[in-house]
Amino acid sequence: MAMVARQRLIGERPKIGIRPTIDGRRRGVRESLEAQTMRQAETLAAFLTGNLHHSDGAAVECVIADACIGGVAEAAACEAKFAASGVGLSITATPCWCYGSETMDMQPLRPKAIWGFNGAERPGAVYLAAVLAAHNQKGLPAFGIYGRDVQDAGDVSIPDDVQEKLLRFARAGLAAATLRGKSYLSMGGTSMGIAGSIVQPWLFERYLGMRVEAVDMTEFTRRFEEAIYDAGEFAEALAWVKDACQEGEDFNPPERRRTRAQKDRDWEFSVKMALIARDLMVGNPRLASLGYEEEALGHNAILAGFQGQRQWTDHYPNGDFMEAILNSSFDWTGIRQPYLVATENDALNGICMLFGHLLTGAAQIFADVRTYWSPEAVKRVTGYTLQGAASGGFLHLINSGPAALDGTGQQSRDGQPVIKPFWEVTEAEAARCLAATTWHAGITEYFRGGGWSSHFVTRGSMPVTMSRLNLVQGQGPVLQIAEGTIIELPQEVHDILDLRTNPTWPTTWFAPRLTGQGPFRDVYAVMNHWGANHGAISYGHIGADLIALASMLRIPVYMHNVPEEAIFRPSAWTLFGAHDPVGADFRACSNFGPLYG
Repeated sequence: MAMVARQRLIGERPKIGIRPTIDGRRRGVRESLEAQTMRQAETLAAFLTGNLHHSDGAAVECVIADACIGGVAEAAACEAKFAASGVGLSITATPCWCYGSETMDMQPLRPKAIWGFNGAERPGAVYLAAVLAAHNQKGLPAFGIYGRDVQDAGDVSIPDDVQEKLLRFARAGLAAATLRGKSYLSMGGTSMGIAGSIVQPWLFERYLGMRVEAVDMTEFTRRFEEAIYDAGEFAEALAWVKDACQEGEDFNPPERRRTRAQKDRDWEFSVKMALIARDLMVGNPRLASLGYEEEALGHNAILAGFQGQRQWTDHYPNGDFMEAILNSSFDWTGIRQPYLVATENDALNGICMLFGHLLTGAAQIFADVRTYWSPEAVKRVTGYTLQGAASGGFLHLINSGPAALDGTGQQSRDGQPVIKPFWEVTEAEAARCLAATTWHAGITEYFRGGGWSSHFVTRGSMPVTMSRLNLVQGQGPVLQIAEGTIIELPQEVHDILDLRTNPTWPTTWFAPRLTGQGPFRDVYAVMNHWGANHGAISYGHIGADLIALASMLRIPVYMHNVPEEAIFRPSAWTLFGAHDPVGADFRACSNFGPLYG
């Protein structure tokens, strides 16, 4: 099994534009600064390209202006080069004073940052303050980057605190730029009255720069009946499934169990669903050779959702295998980038999965935020006293059928369980994820048409971030974030609690990090403040990156437990209330409005 890497979607990968700005005064001043200024830009470009990847695994490219920017003519020349080169975000870097409004990046849709070198010889910090004021006055928010400690003029190193801000801005900026021009594919409509699956085109258009594409679920039926899929790949995939996907116990009562022949047909049906959903998202050149040129194109979908329940699942096998395997970082083709598909067409949770994937390159866990287990309730039901990270209680995250198999936690780094960027996943780790997953006949009480559901238990001790986007009439989108840790329970305790729900679904036990205040005063408060029935779970504590990305898109964050010192937003945000960062975030986002209007 080898990693399959390719650019699936139409549109260039965004590049990072580096803008070396300089004091424009000739006859001594500018000439003395040319080499230092360009060296700072080149050092920055080397640092970024050495530490970043696109979400599809490709290396990030930087584009440096051909000359230092001392005035409006050189700024315009830089902009022309950026426009021709596919620059999606920019970082202006300088060690000195420059003419602020003459040298600034004026492109309104491009995330922008300014790094003012902290050196005593020249006033780079003065330019930083001046040009940020110009950005704020002109309504073009920019992130300011200023090192804590003074450096010598000849120092080409990038201090750790500056590195952190550069990478945070770049990761968020690349994510924002990657969204632009892509599609959300709604496969079906609203599932069981779930608000998140009432897909709102204006949300994608105005805040993300995306479009919404919609197909009825009967398109799956048409492609089944007319064999609009690659039959050779289907045979390969089915053989892989029989070899790699182990069946578990059928928990249906005997009178409701499907026959062996029905279960075998359900496997075939499920594999075809995965092929068809993938082809609908990104196309498949093989279909053109079969005479289906239109179907071969796909919908350029970076994200999709499948309604499933109930109209589909009351009659056909569920989409659980499709969703689980597409969201994973491997399948019968090898190691490859996950295809993001939201269960129950919950587009709002899908957006958070997309944010997490773009920031990390890793698979995302889609889950119900099902149950808060207090220490008292656990003690009453199991006799066990919770300890460690779980001592204050925990949340049971359990999706109604599928989740990415990477969520097993069977990948490792330095001996610890992780969910890796897909390009770091090994064949052995993919095999362990598959071995840790069992596939159970769908519970026909829920899924009358049968199908298969995945079950695993996420390994403990992993740092994770749960997020959720919600919509509020009159306000628009708002984001909530909870960083925390996956915990493990003793097997006998796990069995008692897990069996109270559904043993055919994947389980993740999550303990959010508490602050003792507001919605994070205790675990019950986190559950009580969660804005919907679903959450997206990313490996790592990426809350600060999510906050930076949300500010670029003008989405306020109303609930988070990210340390204050890690929060990084455009400088304009403090002008809306330096002592009230949550309120300032709402006011700034409202003032500047959706990024795409």
